[in-house]
Amino acid sequence: MIPKIKHIDALDSFILRVCFDDGKVVLYDVKADIDTLPAFKPLMNETGLFKSFQIDESGTCVYWSDQIDLASDTIYEFGAAPDSCIAAEDAAAYK
Repeated sequence: MIPKIKHIDALDSFILRVCFDDGKVVLYDVKADIDTLPAFKPLMNETGLFKSFQIDESGTCVYWSDQIDLASDTIYEFGAAPDSCIAAEDAAAYK
């Protein structure tokens, strides 16, 4: 089953805090994608673009443009557990 995105926060340093419909919360570092994928370079170079993301209607993709997107299963699999970065009560708020 493809994980569905329930909520996203764009944090400083090109980090996404993503909450999924099953309650899992991860931090996903977009800098690695910016460094390796040429299509992602505008996220660093265009002021305000990173924080102007959208979630598609199915909840399975976050995107910034027709050429810049991330699938929810990628974020789910490769995102880091935020246990040292987010208080338990904050994590509960994203469920």
